[in-house]
Amino acid sequence: MELRVALGLALLCSALEAAPTGPQRPRSAVGQFWHVSDLHLDPTYHITPDRTKVCSSSKGANASNPGPFGDFLCDSPYQLILSAFSFMKDSKEQVSFMIWTGDSPPHVPVRELSTKLVISIIGNLSSTIRNFFPDLQVFPALGNHDYWPQDQFPVTTSEVYNAVADFWKPWLSDEAINTFRKGGFYTQLFESSNSHQPLRIISLNTNLYYSPNKVTVNITDPANQFAWLEEILETSSQKKEKVYIIGHVPVGYLPYARNTTAIREYYNERLVKIFRKYSSVIAGQFFGHTHRDSIMVLLDEEEKPVNSLFVAPAVTPVKSVLQMESNNPGVRLYQYDLFDYSLLDLWQFYLDLRDANQKNESNWKLEYILTKTYGIEDLKPESLYEMAKQLSMPNSTLFEQYYSNYIVSYDKTILCEEGCKTCQICAIKYLDSSSYRDCINQEAMWR
Repeated sequence: MELRVALGLALLCSALEAAPTGPQRPRSAVGQFWHVSDLHLDPTYHITPDRTKVCSSSKGANASNPGPFGDFLCDSPYQLILSAFSFMKDSKEQVSFMIWTGDSPPHVPVRELSTKLVISIIGNLSSTIRNFFPDLQVFPALGNHDYWPQDQFPVTTSEVYNAVADFWKPWLSDEAINTFRKGGFYTQLFESSNSHQPLRIISLNTNLYYSPNKVTVNITDPANQFAWLEEILETSSQKKEKVYIIGHVPVGYLPYARNTTAIREYYNERLVKIFRKYSSVIAGQFFGHTHRDSIMVLLDEEEKPVNSLFVAPAVTPVKSVLQMESNNPGVRLYQYDLFDYSLLDLWQFYLDLRDANQKNESNWKLEYILTKTYGIEDLKPESLYEMAKQLSMPNSTLFEQYYSNYIVSYDKTILCEEGCKTCQICAIKYLDSSSYRDCINQEAMWR
């Protein structure tokens, strides 16, 4: 109840602060949608005295401090996933739809899964979402773990594509389902009674471009998705539609690994080119995969900001034994302008996993509101670019806050300095290879 009051008050305050002073559109024309990603259910999770046997996803390592809601060396117990959806439902937020950007199965050795098991887990979580939100429009995307063997997505129809298409029939049109069966991607219009124009969702199968996918090596246009994407965007441009792009593996450079794109560099360059060409049509891009919370700003050839991209943190808290940091579980709420679908704000919620396990109670909380935390007006590309410039300043305390949010308040004592900060800043501002490398080579500027 307290959360609902706090949310209501904060929304009221933001509406009052932004009250129109002239003949502007009223601030009340705000829509909302949820974004969840990387649920990674581990059905083997259970509390047992032998810490090596708590979950398959720890791969034989000792679970660190397992409790009812999970452990930082394990993927999600079902109870954690249920608590996330319970929180979203109980918040009573009025949302138009939800995006779900993939990865349902756990991080376990290939031999411990099978096509049948992977299909069963995706089906289970699709049903779970539908049970919690029976009347809500959901737009899903496939993640690299939503296949067996993981990452090896085919360029033609397959058992997984067909089975998942059947699970997602309640949410998607016949046309979207037919496209999905062929290559794991689709497009669908979201018609809203509150908006003067429809929103087009394009759900990409970026797993086709993912570096570990051996199936697509040397294929110029896997499953003809590039040609299809350009055709859809061209039509949207002519019809004056607005588009949200959703996918699992993000475009651009990984913020934690120098000179490394998540998808193969050739595919990355091609996607960047397409997104630049149709940037006036694309009102937002949303991804998952990294398990961390980050932003990117797509610049055109003249370094003008033209697109806002968001990577949502995971629900799973898993990390490997060698990793220093992980993430607390997170879910997020976006606010958008009902008139033109431009993004207005982002409310990030999280579960303090240590606290939840200690108290045997899941208390999901607001971690931050993006515009308030970073002192920007909205989530449009120009605003995010101003934010990126602030983060780039030497000794930026705002960057320290950004990094704490990046790991979803996992550990405030972990700092990101020097080379770590360079990787983060360059990944935010530069998505193509030449400008990214120029940024990395100017490393001294961020010190």
